[in-house]
Amino acid sequence: MSQKYTTRAEDYSKWYNELVNRADLAEHSDVRGCMVIKPYGYAIWEKMKDILDKKFKETGHSNAYFPLFIPKSYLSKEAKHVEGFAKECAVVTHYRLMNDEDGNVVVDPSAKLEEELIVRPTSETIIWNSYKNWIHSYRDLPILINQWANVVRWEMRTRLFLRTAEFLWQEGHTAHATKQEAVEEAEQMLHVYADFAEQYMAMPVVKGVKSPSERFAGAEETYCIEALMQDGKALQAGTSHFLGQNFAKAFDVKFADKEGSLEYVWATSWGVSTRLMGALIMTHSDDEGLVLPPTLAPIQVAIVPIYKGEEQLNAISDRVATLTSELRSKGISVKYDDDDNRRPGWKFAEYETKGVPIRVAIGQRDLDNNKAEVTRRDKKEKKSVDWEGIADYIEQLLEDIQSNLYNKALAYRSEHITEVNSYEEFKDVLSTKGGFISAHWDGTEETEDKIKEETKATIRCIPLDRTEETGECIITGKPSKGRVLFAKAY
Repeated sequence: MSQKYTTRAEDYSKWYNELVNRADLAEHSDVRGCMVIKPYGYAIWEKMKDILDKKFKETGHSNAYFPLFIPKSYLSKEAKHVEGFAKECAVVTHYRLMNDEDGNVVVDPSAKLEEELIVRPTSETIIWNSYKNWIHSYRDLPILINQWANVVRWEMRTRLFLRTAEFLWQEGHTAHATKQEAVEEAEQMLHVYADFAEQYMAMPVVKGVKSPSERFAGAEETYCIEALMQDGKALQAGTSHFLGQNFAKAFDVKFADKEGSLEYVWATSWGVSTRLMGALIMTHSDDEGLVLPPTLAPIQVAIVPIYKGEEQLNAISDRVATLTSELRSKGISVKYDDDDNRRPGWKFAEYETKGVPIRVAIGQRDLDNNKAEVTRRDKKEKKSVDWEGIADYIEQLLEDIQSNLYNKALAYRSEHITEVNSYEEFKDVLSTKGGFISAHWDGTEETEDKIKEETKATIRCIPLDRTEETGECIITGKPSKGRVLFAKAY
């Protein structure tokens, strides 16, 4: 009897947690709030990382690495920044251990640091401390740096990939001679993130800016991409920040312009994290398991032989060798699973759970008929395909699956963007349908806080492509310049 797993309809949160485990993506570690990313999960993250890294380099950025530890005094230099992260910081106070009289390992009380070190929650301060040594003249600008790293934000309530005390990410940090250059950089990186989400993750996103209260700590403007998960909740998938001259002033980073005048540098920062793994899972997966877009699948095609005896296996293996070679020459990752310790039925279920886009089964009858059975994961459709031309068929099918996943997710989102014109309608849609709610807002933090307190919905973004239209705030009736998107969110 097969094991029954929780469905999305029964308990979406439990379904998600079970799926992360079933698909062998990650697990909780013994360190509270931290996760172990397992090989299959890390392989997906590596594909994301490789694609993004190439995009960053194509837009002129270089990778570097900065310290994990940040002196506490650095965080104190930018008041809004430290206020934004103060409650999430892990602090190092000592540098040595010792054995006590009973042989237990304890902290050496005499080894106290003169100044505490913060385990980086983000790297603006430590990086701008370096930039002040790198920047002297307009000739030194722009600086376009990206860092792949881990960060620590001491979360009390954690969920694998979505919110953990330690997570992996990339953080871009750039320095510019003019405000216009910095704004253009922040906007450019927003579009890089959006293109990655839609073209590779097959996840439609809304591009917008955050409301002032939702901005990154220390930013003058935060750009974001917002995605909608299958439970009707929003997920912030990436952010890009125009930091103005705040960090340049905090660390006294000036440059001599062409006229010889000293000016403060303009800055940006931008990042995405392993939270994208959670977004990928929740955008496409179903009750049977993970569903992966082909562009991010570690295994795009799994081939399973069905045989009796070594003679049949050898004949199938000979036939499959030409197919695997042809697929790999097309840049398609393929696994031929001839492990005789597992039955074909177990393998089929395993590849379905792990979201492998295409499964090919071939047995003696298929050999005799010069065919193979091809199953696509997204629609769970099987088809008997002629062996001649099967590699081209699979190549096209992968493209079809990628498009289908995006279009399916886009259709769901389109059905879950609802315009409302009253607070009662707002609350009704939020409780019965969910999704993005497009409503007029008077632009005040007080109104924003009231809605959040009463409904748990937040302003996800002010869409970049919104229609400028006069209206009335759904709560106060005060004038509004246009609609913003609200939603409950992860």
